[in-house]
Amino acid sequence: MNEIVNHLGIILDGNRRWAKERGLPSFEGHRQGLETVKKTVSWCRELGVKTLTLFVFSTENWKRPKEEVDFLMNLAREAISGDLLEKAKKEGMRIRAIGQRERLPDSVQKAIAKAEKETENNQGMTINFAISYGGRAEIVQALQNIIAKKIPPEKITEETIKENLWTSDVDLIVRTGKEQRISNFLIWQAAYSEFYFVPKYWPDFSREDLKEALDEYGRRQRRFGK
Repeated sequence: MNEIVNHLGIILDGNRRWAKERGLPSFEGHRQGLETVKKTVSWCRELGVKTLTLFVFSTENWKRPKEEVDFLMNLAREAISGDLLEKAKKEGMRIRAIGQRERLPDSVQKAIAKAEKETENNQGMTINFAISYGGRAEIVQALQNIIAKKIPPEKITEETIKENLWTSDVDLIVRTGKEQRISNFLIWQAAYSEFYFVPKYWPDFSREDLKEALDEYGRRQRRFGK
């Protein structure tokens, strides 16, 4: 690699289709997806990624059947409060959640607060769980924050907006699941991102897939309009 990916965003897509093609319930696809999340965190840390943002549940996902949403919320709580938290504490990683957390069940909100508190001083890789997250909702929230601060319109710049977003600009966005769209993920931060699409479902994502994505990023020339 010629250039390090400081901030990597991943759209985790294809859990349900992975399960369907194997004659399994969709829940099993989501559970296998969590195992891939755990492995991916380790791989990213090994490969030098500084910030990893995982798109695990979108604002649009609330429209799914209640049984599936409840399962996903329990899985999110398990991910944030289980062995991944212990791994983060042991290896000096920081856990954060970005999104409309007020929409989350109390148990998930408490798990997030606990994980953030227990890892807030860690200096290693930051793991952002984008949960109940939408790029448009993030921009709306940023504007609401700016208005609440009574910043005069003529003083509002791109930097003002960036300072009120939930996370920083993203270098590379990887999407699994055989789709090629952004799906409302980090739409401000992705203005100059590189994109890499993996023709696999998320549960099948491997270390080799991640390494190839990072290597491909290193081969590209980012001009930023120049």
